[in-house]
Order: sequence, then C-alpha cells, then structure tokens
Amino acid sequence: MSVKIRLQRHGKKGKPFFHIVVADARARRDGKFIEKIGTYNPVTNPAIIELNVDSAVKWLNNGAQPTDTARAILSYKGVLYKKHLMGGVAKGAFDEAEAENRFNAWLEGKEKQVLGKKDGVNKAKEDAKKAALEAEAKVNQSRLDAAAKIEADAKAEADAKLAEEKAAADAKLAEEKAAEEAANAPVAEETAEVAEAPAAEEPTAEAEGTEEAQA
Repeated sequence: MSVKIRLQRHGKKGKPFFHIVVADARARRDGKFIEKIGTYNPVTNPAIIELNVDSAVKWLNNGAQPTDTARAILSYKGVLYKKHLMGGVAKGAFDEAEAENRFNAWLEGKEKQVLGKKDGVNKAKEDAKKAALEAEAKVNQSRLDAAAKIEADAKAEADAKLAEEKAAADAKLAEEKAAEEAANAPVAEETAEVAEAPAAEEPTAEAEGTEEAQA
C-alpha cells in the first residue's frame, strides 16, 4: 500500500486550517486517513505548525512519501534532519544521545529564528500603527487649523463690518449735528442784531410844547 503524508483541509472559507495526516495515496484528499501527526495554520504570521516529529520520522522510515507542501513543513520542523541523524545512529557514526543533543541544538537555533521573525513582525506592526497615528494626528491638526482660519476670517469680517457700521453711524451723527448747528446759526445772529439796535426815543412833554407853539 502506497502511503502519503499530506495536508487535509479544514477551517472556514478564507481562513484555511490543515491537518497533517498519513493516508492511503488512493484515498480522497479530505477523506479517511491512517494517522493525524500534526496541524498547520497558515493564516497567522508566522504560521503555526504543531507536529509529532517522532511519528513523522517513523512514517518516513516506513516509506511514506510527503507531498511538496508536507515536505516543506517537515523540513521546517526538523523532521528530515532528525531522520538523517537517526540514519547516522543506525550506521554507528554516533550514539542516540549525541543525535538527540544535535537535534535539540538545531531546535534551539530554529526557535531563535522564529522569535526573531515574530519580533520583526511585531515591530513592523508597531511602526505601521505609529505611522498611522502620526498621519491621523496630522490630518486632525490640519482640520483644526482650517477651522481656526475659518473662525478667524469670520471674526475679522464681523469686526470689519462692525467698524464700517460704527463709522457710518458716526458720520451720520456728525452730519446731523452739523445740520442742527447750521439751522440754529441765523437765529442767533438776528437776535444779536436786535439786541444791538438803539431803542426809539419817545417824545418828551417839552418837545410836544415846542411843536404846538410852532404850529
């Protein structure tokens, strides 16, 4: 029986989630399987892979053939490297303890790489968030500046209109005052002339007698 190590799709539309399974090559992709040896979530960054390394090595040694995607996952998790180490143990190149130490050292280095990638992703997210906040702050400041300019222009226009109305009122008041002074000026001069003219003298009794004698 030909055996494959392959992915079996699960999850929702647009959010795939895969089981890593060992199955008969003749079975449907999402049909029956012999053993589930892990899971793969490609939606996250970095992708989350959980894998039973020892079971994967066992199936590879028994002749199971991984698909291209499954092989990439097995290589990423060190399955192929551990299979190589187990081959060295079988040939007597080193013992199983040494193989385990080498594999653990490889896992430690791989974990540092994954953590470095996570830190890089988190930093990129933080930088993008910071840039977005700065851009939003600039937009808000531009809106505030525009609103302040509109308010200042409106105030200046209102002050100018008020000054214009005040100037017109002052001019009208001055004009009315001048007209009133002009209307009152002749009356005052005429009164002064009347006051300066000598009063007409009434004829005295002596003058009256003289006039009678002349007659």
